Amino acid sequence: MAIEYGGEGLLGVLTPQANTTVEPELAIMLPPRMAMLNARLTSPKPSIEERLVDYVHGLDAAVGQFANAPVGAIAFACTGASYLVGAAAEDAAVARLEAATGVPFITAARAVCDAFTALGARRIGLVSPYPATLTEASAAYWESRGFAVGRVVAAAVPQAAFHPIYAMSAGSAAEALAGMAGSGVEAIVMLGTGMPTLKPILDRPAVDGAPVISCMTALGWRSVVALRKAAPDGAALRRWIGGEGWRERYAQRMDAV
Repeated sequence: MAIEYGGEGLLGVLTPQANTTVEPELAIMLPPRMAMLNARLTSPKPSIEERLVDYVHGLDAAVGQFANAPVGAIAFACTGASYLVGAAAEDAAVARLEAATGVPFITAARAVCDAFTALGARRIGLVSPYPATLTEASAAYWESRGFAVGRVVAAAVPQAAFHPIYAMSAGSAAEALAGMAGSGVEAIVMLGTGMPTLKPILDRPAVDGAPVISCMTALGWRSVVALRKAAPDGAALRRWIGGEGWRERYAQRMDAV
């Protein structure tokens, strides 16, 4: 079905309720003839961990917000939920939703795994803005997927803010990334879909030769691949990490701010 905006693909995006990063970064990364529809993941639970798990329990209702819009893929822009429910529950949810919708359902966590695989990386480094308990759950998740965590660097987050991670600056993320020097890892992921990572990755796409991705750059890349009905490709991913196709849009967006 042809639509005016999104002739090369329409992406349904599920974003955590207070996240201020997902839509702007995807708007920069998606090619001009691709478009997105956004739906918010909501939960009244009081703690971060409870809300993240609640997002998974409410996935069917969240996807239902797209109704019969002709989305070609759906992106779940939340990694913390995957860490807490675990790989098996995540895979089961993906299988159920793909069967129900007939389109690829891409979680940010599985997109990162696909990126590591495309890059041929097994020993990985984590740049984490999370509290210690969620960072530990993240490390356990990656290890359950067959990766070895070589180093974890904690990113400094502002405390007096509406949300510590969503209020982070790209400069803080870049400072944390610098802590990966000398780690001996094969690839690095900057965790969380709320931490702004486009500028740090454009400025430093590799540390000691290890490619740098984030949950958002991996999700954007994997979503474009799905909409194009292509296969993940390591060489194309390395060009994507370097900003091929979206560097100019980032510059235009930030110059206009």
